[in-house]
Amino acid sequence: MRRAVVTGAATAAGVVLLLSLKPHGAAGPAPVISSGGAGASGTGSSGTAGSSGAGSSGAAAGASDATAGPSGSPTAPAAGGTGGNSGNGGTRKVTGDAVNTRYGPVQVEVTLAGSRITAVDVVKYPTEDRRDREINSSALPLLNQEAIAAQSAGIDVVSGATFTSDGYVRSLQSALDRAGR
Repeated sequence: MRRAVVTGAATAAGVVLLLSLKPHGAAGPAPVISSGGAGASGTGSSGTAGSSGAGSSGAAAGASDATAGPSGSPTAPAAGGTGGNSGNGGTRKVTGDAVNTRYGPVQVEVTLAGSRITAVDVVKYPTEDRRDREINSSALPLLNQEAIAAQSAGIDVVSGATFTSDGYVRSLQSALDRAGR
């Protein structure tokens, strides 16, 4: 009889401890990491990731290339820019493909003035655990700076963030390809 009481109490204590564990996931969507370039406004860039396939310019930009990301939303970019023209004279934002990496998707949005890269915003990047957030908070600003300095996707990977760097470069290259560069 005494064993049954001890076993029941231990089981109840184990269930209580198990239910008290809290997941360590991110509290909300990841913030956009911006290069802070002259063309970056900081306020309107985070809304383009979720609605990129909704506009008519997104359909014209190659909706056949759209792939469903982990969240199930289409990742086809909107090729229309803030200037409204697709020529070389205006400022425009082009979103690259969401590239799946070992730790999660990476997607960038490039702001171009003519054919010059003025800003790069990272709209999707791995944030699953604390280590992902720690690595990306230092690696992504470096990648943004290198992309603007190089004016191309031919940049070096960041040590310690190899998978994210590879996804960044591939997404950046797809955005530049869509922009006609």
